[in-house]
Amino acid sequence: MELPAGYRHLETTAAAAVARIPAGARIGMALGVGQPPALLRALADRAASGEVGGLSVYYLLATAIAGRTILAPPLRHAIRPVSLFHSAIDRAWDQALPADDAVDLIPTPFSAAPHVLSHLVDADVLLATVSPPDATGHVSLGTNTDYALALAHSARLVLLEINRHMPRVAGNCQVPLSRASAVVRHDAPLLEIPAVPPRPADLAIGAHIAALARDGDCLQMGIGAVPDAVCAALAGHRHLGIHTELLPPGLAALMRAGVVDNSRKSLHVGKTVFTFAMGDAAHYAWMNDNPALEAHPVDYTNDPGVIARNPNLLSVNATLEIDLSGACNSEFCQGRQYSAAGGQHDFVRGATASPGGRSVIACHATAAGGRVSRIVPRLSGPVTVPRNDIDHVATEFGLVRLRGKTLRERARALIGLAHPDFRDALEAAARGGFPD
Repeated sequence: MELPAGYRHLETTAAAAVARIPAGARIGMALGVGQPPALLRALADRAASGEVGGLSVYYLLATAIAGRTILAPPLRHAIRPVSLFHSAIDRAWDQALPADDAVDLIPTPFSAAPHVLSHLVDADVLLATVSPPDATGHVSLGTNTDYALALAHSARLVLLEINRHMPRVAGNCQVPLSRASAVVRHDAPLLEIPAVPPRPADLAIGAHIAALARDGDCLQMGIGAVPDAVCAALAGHRHLGIHTELLPPGLAALMRAGVVDNSRKSLHVGKTVFTFAMGDAAHYAWMNDNPALEAHPVDYTNDPGVIARNPNLLSVNATLEIDLSGACNSEFCQGRQYSAAGGQHDFVRGATASPGGRSVIACHATAAGGRVSRIVPRLSGPVTVPRNDIDHVATEFGLVRLRGKTLRERARALIGLAHPDFRDALEAAARGGFPD
C-alpha cells in the first residue's frame, strides 16, 4: 500500500533515515515486538563505521534483533544501552562484561515510562515499527503503544518502520504520519514468543489461582507458563473481562472461547484493553482490525486509579522471591539485575483498590532445580512489592491471603507455601525475628 498523498515524500531507505540521527542523541527504542529490524541494523552499521557515536538508547525488554544490532557488545563504544526493564539480552551482556560495563538501569514503574522517557530523559529520537497507514494518514502502534505513543509526540526525530505484519489496533494508539520524520518499509516477520509447556508446578499454581476467580472478574495476567496455566484453568468461567498491560495468547484464547466478553467492566465495556502484546504470528493476525480490542498508553492502562475503576479486578504476576513478611523481589537475582519492576506494583495497587479486587503474586516454591527456596527470611534484592501492599501469594503448595495478617501470621502462612525441604530452616529463621 502506498502512503497517502501528501506523505509519500517521507518514504526513504533505512540508511538514509538513520543518517539523520546526530551524534550524542538520546534514542527511545520501542519495546519488544515494536523494535524495528531495518532501522536498528542501519543504525548499527552506521555506528560500526564510525559515522556516529555518543548515542544513548533507552528501552524496555530488548529483543534478539536489538541484541544483534545496536546492543551488540562491539558497539559499546558508540552506543550506551540504558534499560528500564532487562531481558535475556541485557542479562547475557551483564554476564559477559565487567561490572562497570553492565547495562545501566533506570528504576521506574512501567506506568511512569512515558513521562521518564519523554520528559526526564527527553529522548530526541523514536525508533518503532508501525502498521501500514489508513486512508487518513494514521499508522497504528499495534503491539506496542506503551511509551511509544508519548515519544511519537515528543521526540524531535520520529523514524517509523512500516511493516504489513504489524496489526492495526483501535484505541489511543494511532500516530499521524505528520509526526513522522521519515518512514521505511520493511515487511519482516514479527518477533514470536513460543509458548512454554507447563510443568506440574505451573498447573498446580494455575489451579490454586483459578479457584480464587469468579464469573465477571476483570483479568490482568503477566507472561509465562504460570499465567498461561491460570488462563487454561478459567475455561469454565463466564463474562470475564480484560484490563491488562500485556495481551498474551492465553488471554486471547479466553476471548475466542467466549469466556471473556468484557460485559461487566465499568470502563471500556465490551472491549479488551491492553498496552503491549507478545505471542506468535497467529496471535498478531487475530489482533489485526479486531473490534474487541483497544490499545492505550501504559500511563493509562497501568494507572492504579484507572485499574481500580474496574470492579473485581484479578491481577496475577510472578516474582523471584518472597520474604517472611510478604515483601517481594521480582527483579534481582544472584547479585545482578534480572528484569525490573515493570507494571507489577501498578497492578497490585490497582487490584487491591478495585471493589472486590484481588492481587496474586505467584512463584514456584524453589529455584535452581530445587536447591534454593523462593520463600526466604530476607530478600536478596530490592523490594518490588512492599509488604504493605501484598495481597495473595501462591506456590504449587497452595494460596494464602496475607493482607490483614500480622507478621507472625504471615510467616506461618508463607512457610506453609514453601517446599517441605526448607520449612524447618524457615521456621528457625522466623523464631529468630521478623524482617523490619
